[in-house]
Amino acid sequence: MAWFAIIIAGICEVIGVLNLKRLAEKKWDALVILIVTFGFSLTLLGFAMRTLSMATVYGVWTGIGTVGSTVMGMIIYGEPREWKRILFITMILSSAVGLKLIS
Repeated sequence: MAWFAIIIAGICEVIGVLNLKRLAEKKWDALVILIVTFGFSLTLLGFAMRTLSMATVYGVWTGIGTVGSTVMGMIIYGEPREWKRILFITMILSSAVGLKLIS
């Protein structure tokens, strides 16, 4: 259940980051979505820390957020899809999977 909470928390973080971008474009409904998704994300993060180590939970959560927001930036906002970015994203994803395997 804790791992499921981390994944949902990471997805909420990505949604929050996407709305942060929208808020920068002065779309004010994004502020409400940002507050709700970040609040939900942090709540689930705290829930996961009850049973898993803080380092693992935080590492996986930030990994999901970083990878998810980078990929969504490439898809939605047309950000660069250079091989170096994809290589480092793969390394972050591999690290998150590694943390899951050793915990």
